[in-house]
Amino acid sequence: MTETGDLQIVIVESLTRRYTTLAEKVRELAGCLSDEQFWQKPFPFGNSIGHLVLHLTGNLSYYIGAQIAQTGYVRDRDLEFTESRHPAKTDVMRRFDDAVAMVIKTIHAQSASDWAREYSAQREDATHRFDILFRCATHFHLHVGQMIYLRYQLNGKA
Repeated sequence: MTETGDLQIVIVESLTRRYTTLAEKVRELAGCLSDEQFWQKPFPFGNSIGHLVLHLTGNLSYYIGAQIAQTGYVRDRDLEFTESRHPAKTDVMRRFDDAVAMVIKTIHAQSASDWAREYSAQREDATHRFDILFRCATHFHLHVGQMIYLRYQLNGKA
């Protein structure tokens, strides 16, 4: 295999593993919460785990889905943090799982030359496809950290 081919494999496998691992952690953290706990804010500031899952779903669906996979997703970022209807946890988690599956499918659809293709989106300064996929993974990781802390506050363990 060529160096480009080797790098392509490393990029696809690494990003797939990272998104899969982070999604598994979100499922684990949300798994034992009731619907009420899922939407509960343990502090007068900040977010609930439910709102963070909505936010991650919107982030991935917009930056990767709409901009790379051309899914047609239209984002309402503010609603990700203010949704007051509190949909069922199972519905929110299903949409989250669908978004992660779309990201992984999109990663696997990239050719070696696609990683350097120009990228632009609202509220984002990433300039290439690899850059946005890497940045979304680090953003994902940040919010998983917040969820760990929230889960600890809700249940005394994470």
